[in-house]
Amino acid sequence: MERSAIIVAGGSGKRMGTAVPKQFLMLGGRPVLCRTIEAFRRWDAGMQLVVVLPAEQIKPWQELCSKYGFALAHTVVPGGPERFHSVREGLREVRHNGLVAVHDGVRPLVSAALIQRCFAQAERHGAAIPVVPVHASVREVEGPRSQAVDRSKLRMVQTPQCFAVPLLRKAFELPFDPAFTDEATLVEHTGAAIALVDGEEANIKITAPVDLRVAEALMTRRDQ
Repeated sequence: MERSAIIVAGGSGKRMGTAVPKQFLMLGGRPVLCRTIEAFRRWDAGMQLVVVLPAEQIKPWQELCSKYGFALAHTVVPGGPERFHSVREGLREVRHNGLVAVHDGVRPLVSAALIQRCFAQAERHGAAIPVVPVHASVREVEGPRSQAVDRSKLRMVQTPQCFAVPLLRKAFELPFDPAFTDEATLVEHTGAAIALVDGEEANIKITAPVDLRVAEALMTRRDQ
């Protein structure tokens, strides 16, 4: 079955406190986005990779690829104002009816085992996403009041989120809604069920300076 991955890299450097978009920051001497693309290429050397970037970041990305000798094949397309629009643009590049993963460009430590689990369950169920338990105590807030929430019933959602291509295309026929914070939420609105896959604590999303330091430590430990 044909497989593709849409890697969405639309972040800025605001929360990182840098002028450089977070997907272009250095991780182990290479841009974060390079590491993310390499993770999927290691798992399947022949799969289609589509990278979605803000239009103004495409040229800087090409310059980074040239600077670091990054030559892994991938297609770059400009994104839209929200994640919904960006993923939809990436999906237009997928020409087959197999499986597609949608992955955050700033989750560079995704393992081959996790990618395999997500695709395998998507092939079986049509839609699969990785999740991890919530370890912190959680409270639900409503106005001035709050109440504890049973964290055993909660899960943190990660990527890659994997789908049968026809199912995801059908989902993107829906009009944009700010409630669609990820592709699983969108697909659920078609009536489809989402299979949950065991995620990985190391599959962190780099959004703040501490995340970059943690990623460096995790990568060093993994490569030892």
